[in-house]
Amino acid sequence: MYFAPDLAGGSGGDAVYQHEALFLAEQSHFWFRGREKLVLWALERHFPFATRLLDVGCGRGSLLEGLRRNLHGVELAGAELLDAGLQLARRRLADVELYQLDATALPFDREFDVVTSCDVLEHIDNDGAVVHELFKSVVPGGGIIVTVPQHRWLWSAVDAYSHHRRRYERRDLVSVIERAGFVVERVTSFVTTLLPIVLLSRLRQRRLDNGFDPTAELKINAVQNALFGKLLDADFATIRLGASLPVGSSLLAVARRPR
Repeated sequence: MYFAPDLAGGSGGDAVYQHEALFLAEQSHFWFRGREKLVLWALERHFPFATRLLDVGCGRGSLLEGLRRNLHGVELAGAELLDAGLQLARRRLADVELYQLDATALPFDREFDVVTSCDVLEHIDNDGAVVHELFKSVVPGGGIIVTVPQHRWLWSAVDAYSHHRRRYERRDLVSVIERAGFVVERVTSFVTTLLPIVLLSRLRQRRLDNGFDPTAELKINAVQNALFGKLLDADFATIRLGASLPVGSSLLAVARRPR
């Protein structure tokens, strides 16, 4: 279903993503698999009775595919602006309702128990408008799970290529969520153990020039992928024990709409 067809091809401010490369990487790359594990944990920990979930900015559908594989009795839906992402998502999610829409104008009113929005807010000038729409879309007592890139000092050519408007500090993310009316229940960094490796990679790609390879961070061998996955698992084990990690290349926030 198309709610913003004029924007389905992009607004001119969107990154020219390597969608096919990402589609393949999402099936096994440690970062995508790790983020999926963290979102699943947050769902089970904070919203164990959810029956309807919407993923805003679902891209090529990898997170929804993981949720479908691991969640039972939860009706899933996805929303994405770009038709290029939706076409690939439909390969994975033939039985999931997918909407083409603008995240600053969601056509939902208290329809979902949980809305996830992973690595979306940093792409949008008015991130507050998006979070307001997420608030409108969840039922009272329901909530959101959001991830964003963290730390301004990690800004690199990857961010510029991706047309990120910002990288977040913790206070920034908490502020935009609370202004929309949510009560924040949990905030933590992740990709903490791997932060020195991420920093080194980003220092090598500070400039967006002819030598920049947008798929470089996807090109790791199986041994590296397995090792990095284990290190990311160590972060998650600490988070599951109740810790809020202070630094990391990404941030997770869980927030609830008051009843």
